[in-house]
Amino acid sequence: MLALLGISLFSLLLLGIPFMVVLLASALFGITFGLPGFDLSIMVQQVVGGIKPQALVAIPMFIMAAEIITSGQSAKRLIRIVKAFLGHIPGGLPITTNASCTLFASISGSTQGTVAAIGKVMRPLLLEAGYSSSFSLGLIINASDIALMIPPSIGFIVYGVATKTSVGKLFLAGILPGILIFVLFSIYSFFYSKIKKIGLQPRASWKERFDATKDGILLLGFPVVIIGGIYSGIFTPTEAAAVSVAYALIIEGFVYRSLTWKIVKNVLLSTGLVTSVVFILVGGGQALSWLISYLRIPQTVLPALFGQDPSLLKVMAIIVVVYFVACMFVDPIVAIFVFSPIFAPYVVRAGVDPIVLGVLVTLQAAMGSATPPFGCDIFTAQLLFRRPYLEVIGHTYQFTFIEILVTVIIIAFPQIALWIPNLAMGG
Repeated sequence: MLALLGISLFSLLLLGIPFMVVLLASALFGITFGLPGFDLSIMVQQVVGGIKPQALVAIPMFIMAAEIITSGQSAKRLIRIVKAFLGHIPGGLPITTNASCTLFASISGSTQGTVAAIGKVMRPLLLEAGYSSSFSLGLIINASDIALMIPPSIGFIVYGVATKTSVGKLFLAGILPGILIFVLFSIYSFFYSKIKKIGLQPRASWKERFDATKDGILLLGFPVVIIGGIYSGIFTPTEAAAVSVAYALIIEGFVYRSLTWKIVKNVLLSTGLVTSVVFILVGGGQALSWLISYLRIPQTVLPALFGQDPSLLKVMAIIVVVYFVACMFVDPIVAIFVFSPIFAPYVVRAGVDPIVLGVLVTLQAAMGSATPPFGCDIFTAQLLFRRPYLEVIGHTYQFTFIEILVTVIIIAFPQIALWIPNLAMGG
């Protein structure tokens, strides 16, 4: 049965069929040929049950907020602020890209939305400054990974639902790891630019910096509203999602006046489309996870993998590797839903902190979004910039190595993830 599931899954992937179809079709194929007479209504119940948790209500609202911001002036204004202060140092434009992705992540929570919003503006500037197309694309899709680490993160919401972990604590736990990725990416960009002797920009005047900050200062209210609201207990993560939609509408509709009825219509349609895909993946992931447990596949495979009495370090290392490899091939949402319940007994037995594990799992999901062969951000960049696959992935491995380094650092020093949630919510 396991072989049937695996063969059908990868065969359909190689044929280029959309993953939400691949997920459900492979499960049905395995049941049809491996479990004749199985009541398929049970699978329908699992799919519906997978999308019932109340915390998932936040996802369409965060998606809508991201769509509103992406459709307006916010990305350009954020980039203008960052470039005014950082553009003149060696590697200023790549560092501007990193910082803009980090700031935009606090608005969108979506890696693909960040690729589109920041990449469309920054890629022409990077190419004009002398950076190669491959470096520019690798930088953009990997810096966009920070969107899954900085709240509001859809990855944290999905993990929180799958493992019944506090989404609010996960949001706060992702802040320092996300900033660490930004810092290391920026250090790499600095030395890359110095060695290549490219990209130096003129220093902005203080008037230019003041004007850029004045034009975009309201955008910095997003992280203040979302993180500050959760931190202070004013509202829950789900309520924060609703507030983010209202804030986005106020900024883009009434302050920047960039919204038209046509744009609003497109935002609603796009939100509905993206939400439906996410929820199909969540429901399908829940059904596949249940099927794997029903077939007792974990009881067959995992004891040999973990051993009789696995240490905390061994459990964390195995889980990180499994998620990283899985997210290179399947959608991160599905990987989180399928593997989290399977690994749960070993996580509990080893005493792994669920918040730290959530940060590590979401980091692997972020890395998988930009890692060959099937990282979703790779195909997003291909579609947006009309560049060949090999050119898009040509400079991704250097950034992936940095993210692997961050993974090792968090495993060695878990307080990096725990410090802010412990400070804010008392442990």
